[in-house]
This record gives sequence, structure tokens and C-alpha cells, in this order.
Amino acid sequence: MTYEFLQHYWCFIVSLLGAILVFLLFVQGANSVARSLGYTEEGRRLVYNSTGRKWEFTFTTLVTFGGAFFASFPLFYSTSFGGAYWLWMIILFTFVLQAVSYEFQNKIGNILGPKTFQFFLTLNGIVGPLLLGGAVATFFEGSNFIIEKNNLIDAGAITPIISRWANASHGLDALLNPWVLVLGFAVVFLARTLGILYVMNNVDDEDIRSRGSVRLIGAAVPFLALFVAYLIHVLLKDGFAYNDEGIIYMEPYKYFNNFIEMWYLLVLLLIGVVLVLYGIGKTIFSKGYVGGIWPAGIGTVLTVLALLLSCAWNHTAYYPSTADLQSSLTLENSCSSEFTLTTMFYVSLLVPFVLAYIIYAWRAIDSKKLTKDEIKTDHAY
Repeated sequence: MTYEFLQHYWCFIVSLLGAILVFLLFVQGANSVARSLGYTEEGRRLVYNSTGRKWEFTFTTLVTFGGAFFASFPLFYSTSFGGAYWLWMIILFTFVLQAVSYEFQNKIGNILGPKTFQFFLTLNGIVGPLLLGGAVATFFEGSNFIIEKNNLIDAGAITPIISRWANASHGLDALLNPWVLVLGFAVVFLARTLGILYVMNNVDDEDIRSRGSVRLIGAAVPFLALFVAYLIHVLLKDGFAYNDEGIIYMEPYKYFNNFIEMWYLLVLLLIGVVLVLYGIGKTIFSKGYVGGIWPAGIGTVLTVLALLLSCAWNHTAYYPSTADLQSSLTLENSCSSEFTLTTMFYVSLLVPFVLAYIIYAWRAIDSKKLTKDEIKTDHAY
């Protein structure tokens, strides 16, 4: 195992976690359309109890994603999570609101009322995917930060901080880029699409399933329009490349070239897109089919994985700086030591066992479809 192999290996692991996180945003997506899916109070409780069985998976994956980035690429962690902290704090705050809202919306003594906490669930369902999608877009569009590694050895430096944000917005300035918003809203509508597909599969209620087929069109059409627009933009834009000496430069059609040179990522992307379209299309046009979440979910993971790897592999700066081009982060200049990556490699061999447990727990939770009778029990949200 060479140092270069370990860098690419951990880039793959982190990207896979990010892709799985995007799929698991179906929880947020379903919550954002709960009022239209469940027209009655009983219907809304069915939706919230369906997603309430899975919100821990999403939150845990988000934390694991951050932890894996911290251990393998600490300079990215300190730059993004430390510099763009308003962006990440808002994301984390809405996820905390989500956890609280599930537990307290129907508790005895809730002085705020169920609708207040249901509003918080809707807020998380919109803001969470929007900002996470915006964060992913900065891998292609760039962020406003500066890296000064000399501060570590400069005795005259006030603080030994090597990365700082170039303005006082601390990450919120990314939302001024229209293309960041395009991908952000694409993720919002993708989350809604997956959420509707999941609820239709998980809830045994004919009224919700019939409404879901109609709402699915309203979520899938804007998602596809926004995603295709952003994908074309990425393939045609100049990308952030670097040479063997580590010098960052702008390369025309960099991401298009990456997909051509790394043809296996292009195959992965195309398979993912086809699976997403298949899951959506068959659910809309095939009456009684409720399994669309699985092809669409797998397709989402494959598509996002291909996109994330295309912005990091093949001598590409995965976290470009718009304030100072040479401050852009690459796999080589931002990773942990070879010893750390090697140790983590052996620890990562336990991941298949963790995934097996998750699959087992998922199947146990969904051993039978959710019905109106179950929301009358003491364990219902």
C-alpha cells in the first residue's frame, strides 16, 4: 500500500459516506412534504412515524462523514468546518431540532403544540438538504479561504492557525453563487423525491400512496431539470487541476476530461442516473408499484459517488479556493500522515460488519408495513 493509494482509498471511503448521506436525506425530504402526503392529522402522523424510524441513520451518517474527513483529511476539516462554521452550524442546528421534534411533538405537557415541532421538521427538511447540497457544490465552484502553513513555524505569527476564511460570512457567501443554489435546490427536490418513494413503500395506506404518485411528479420534474442543468454546467466549466509539483491551475473542461479519462466513473454515473429514472418512472406509470425507493436510492448513491470522486481524483483540487488559487486543497496537501492512513485502513476493514448490522436493523424495523394501528401505541411519535 503506497501513500498515494491510501489517499485515494480514503477519498473513496469519504465520498461513499457522502453519497449514502445524500440517499438518507429521504427522511428530510419526506418531512418537507408530510402535510401534502398526509392530508389529515392521522396521515401526517403516519409520515412522521415512518421517517422517525430512520432519522438516526441519517444523523449518524452525517457525524461519521465528518469524523472520517477529520481523520483522513484534517486540513479540509479545519478549513471547512472551522472556517465555514455558520454554514455547518445551521445544518447541525436543524438536525438537532429534528431529533427534538420527533420526541416532543406529541408528548403530554408540550406547551408549544404539535404544529410547532412539525414546523421544525419541515424546516430541517428544506434547510438541511439545501445547505448540504450547497456544501457539495463548493467542491466544484470553490470557497473563499486562505491557507498559510508558514504560521505553524513563524514565531511572529499571532496564532498558529493555518487556514482562515477570507471574509466575515464564514461560509454563507457560497449561497451568493447561483450555481451553488442550483445544486442545493436539486438536492432538496431529490430528497423530496426519495422521501415520497420511501413513504409509499413503507406505509400501508392507499390514500397516502395515491397522493404520493401525484406529488412525486411535482418533486421529480424540478429535480431532474436542476440536476441536468448543473451537470451540464460542471462538464463545460473550467476545473481546478494541479501538476506534479503541486501547482494549482485552471484547466478547461477539467471535469469532462476526468470522466473521459476515468471512464469507470462515467459508467458509474450513467448507471446511477438510469436507476434513478427507472425508480421514478416505474412508480409513476406502474399502478401498484411501490418499490421505487430501492433502484432510485442505489442510483443516487452511485451518481453522487461518481461526482464526488470526479472532483478529487486525477490531479484535481477537491476543495478549491477562490481567494487564493494556490491555497486550494488536494489529496496530497491536505491528508493525514501515512501512518495514520495505514492504521485507519485496517480499522476500515470492520466497515462491512457495521453495514451488515445496519441492513439487519433496517430489515427488522421494516419487517412489516406501517399502518394506522401502530400510531396508536405508546411508542408512536
